[in-house]
Amino acid sequence: MKALYCQQNSSGEEMTFIFQERENLPPTGDNDVKVQVRACALSWIDTKLLSEVKLEKELLPVGREISGVVLEVGRKVSFFQPDDEVAGILPLDSEESGLCEVVLVHEHYLVHKPEKVCWVEAAGTVRDGVRAYTALHYLSQVSPGKTVLVMDGASPFGTIAIQLAQHRGAKVISTAYSLEDKQYLERLRPAVEGMRQPLVTRVIDVSNGKIDVAESCLEETGGLGVDIVVDAGVKLYSAEDESTSKSQLLPHKHDIITLLGVGGNWITTERNLQLDPPDSHSLFLKGATVSFLNEEIWNLSNIEQGKYLYTHLRRYNGEIIK
Repeated sequence: MKALYCQQNSSGEEMTFIFQERENLPPTGDNDVKVQVRACALSWIDTKLLSEVKLEKELLPVGREISGVVLEVGRKVSFFQPDDEVAGILPLDSEESGLCEVVLVHEHYLVHKPEKVCWVEAAGTVRDGVRAYTALHYLSQVSPGKTVLVMDGASPFGTIAIQLAQHRGAKVISTAYSLEDKQYLERLRPAVEGMRQPLVTRVIDVSNGKIDVAESCLEETGGLGVDIVVDAGVKLYSAEDESTSKSQLLPHKHDIITLLGVGGNWITTERNLQLDPPDSHSLFLKGATVSFLNEEIWNLSNIEQGKYLYTHLRRYNGEIIK
């Protein structure tokens, strides 16, 4: 049985992808589930994170988000049985590649696949679903009446975050990086019969670089600011220092601090975010918080390993995929 792996021999060198012949799987452990893979998502391999947490190795398995059919379960497995349709994410330290015929997975990394969701959609959305739930449930406790700003709402992660926020009763504002993204967001509707209002209250088109995001959000909220911001990156330097056209469209960190309301929560994906003393003072005056969104956190703690994803996936299954 073949599986796909990637190899990076030295820092900065391009990856080489190879199919490697695998030996037969070991016997199914007490808490393991043997899954016949039907679909696998090709997500980005964060080699920098793997190096930082000492999980780098010569051959890195490719494809961690999978969907498939249960073939066999261990004697202590309580949530699955043979022929169940499942989806899940292989752990960060997994030796298994999702791009193979059969994998062994601990039951806490799997969830039942909803009947109406196809194999490809299940594997393709499960990671962004976990990220969105982490951001809006654990890091910011979204609830009815709150205003949420989702940056780059037309991205896969942004679209799921918008749906979850609206499902929890929040008012959603979003930014768009192109006319096509703006039209897509304006067409989004709840998947509930009889509800025709858009998911996004206001779409801010920043594609021409002339719209002030902070000003637009303050206008929409009557000057109060938003309760939760989920960014898609922030501008760390001045415009002339930014290397790509998309990075020039990102908001500056000062803009996000300005549009935050009292007691607001800023959920950032920018791992190298630096806050100067004036920034910290502004956040202090508002009683606001900054949280870093790292969807791998459940897998980096021995205490949370398994349990965190276990909770996420089951709530994700009930609230997002219906």
